[in-house]
Amino acid sequence: MSWASPEDVFLSTSLATYLDRKLLILLRDGRKIFGILRSFDQFANVVLEAAFERVIVGVHYCDIPLGLYIIRGENVVLIGELDTDMEELPPSMTLVSESTIRQAQKVEREATDLKGMIRKRMEFLDMD
Repeated sequence: MSWASPEDVFLSTSLATYLDRKLLILLRDGRKIFGILRSFDQFANVVLEAAFERVIVGVHYCDIPLGLYIIRGENVVLIGELDTDMEELPPSMTLVSESTIRQAQKVEREATDLKGMIRKRMEFLDMD
């Protein structure tokens, strides 16, 4: 069995291995940003080229173009390389316009808020 040298371990944990590759970056607020990694620094601040935000609501999705995009490292939760040989989305997903997906997000947010309000009002029924 061969063990990785210290240099190999360093390279495998560095963003340098992802330069010029298509990445998915999950942000703290839940947004999913896709793009080609062009630059980064020691704080995980990243620069993406041809970036877009993918918004998914139910079986509908929309890719909102962002262009050249800078992400502050403190907002990054996860960075992952995309496999270019695989489909990014299941075939059941439907591409819709940005206005349609924004409306669907609003409806989903209102439903979640209503559910939370109902739960809060029903707390007195909890007999634990």
